[in-house]
Order: sequence, then C-alpha cells, then structure tokens
Amino acid sequence: MDCRKFEIVLISASDLEDVRKLFKMKVHARVSIGSNPNTEKRTPTDKHGEINPAWNFSIKYTISEWMIQYPNDMLVIKLYCKRKLGDRYIGEVHMSMKELYEYSYASGGSAIMTCPVHKGSAQSQGVLRFSYRFGERVTIDKLVLAESIAGWSMC
Repeated sequence: MDCRKFEIVLISASDLEDVRKLFKMKVHARVSIGSNPNTEKRTPTDKHGEINPAWNFSIKYTISEWMIQYPNDMLVIKLYCKRKLGDRYIGEVHMSMKELYEYSYASGGSAIMTCPVHKGSAQSQGVLRFSYRFGERVTIDKLVLAESIAGWSMC
C-alpha cells in the first residue's frame, strides 16, 4: 500500500468572530481528513489570544497515496470556543488534499497557507494560518502498517 506522511502545523487565527460576548474566548481547533471521524485530532486551547489565538501545534497523519490523486478527500479544520455548557462553533476551513499537494509540489512538498474562515456557506470573520508538508511516497506492507499505526492514522 502506497502512503505518505502528512504533517500540519496550526499556527494561528486572527480577527475571528467573537462568539462569546460576556467572557474571554478560549479557542481550539479540530482537524480531520476525509470522512472518517476517527481521524479527528485537536489543538490545545489558547486561553489568552481570544479572537487572535495562536497554537503552533503540529499534527501528524499517514495518508493513502490515493488521497492526493482525487479531489474528494478534504482537510477540515473547525474552530471552537471552549465553554462549560458545550463548545461553541466559530467556523471552519476546507481544503482538498489533492489541491494542497499540487500547491506545495513546486516547493518540495511544503507550504504556508492563510485561508478565510467560513461559517456555513457564508464567509465568516477571520483567517486561519497553517503550514503543512507531505513526506515522500513509501510502500508499506499491510502487516507492518497494522502494527505501526498506533501513533499515526489514515492508511
């Protein structure tokens, strides 16, 4: 099975919509790839930046090679404000894994992006900044893959 390492570093967001008027916003991000809910990983909560959170948090995946060959598989980054009564949704960024790969290919497989945050079909307030890189393609034996998947996900 052909796979690649994929690493994304969520750097920061700026000028987000203030969804919590009375108290400080404490923002975290949830990252997933494709339609598999088991791929969701999250950043620590930024407790000080409010509408301008910063994380500089790295998330690593192992992805199947076919995920960068077809436009169906999406990188989804959802932003939430932490609350005691349940987190409040701020907005999200969607990017095709294929588009990310093609964009970064000319620079050796890595890039830095600044994307608008969307809420539903409308553009919300704010932008999200992240960097990412794709590793070289490797062929992994399915047995070895099953044994090594503990710290990574997706192949």
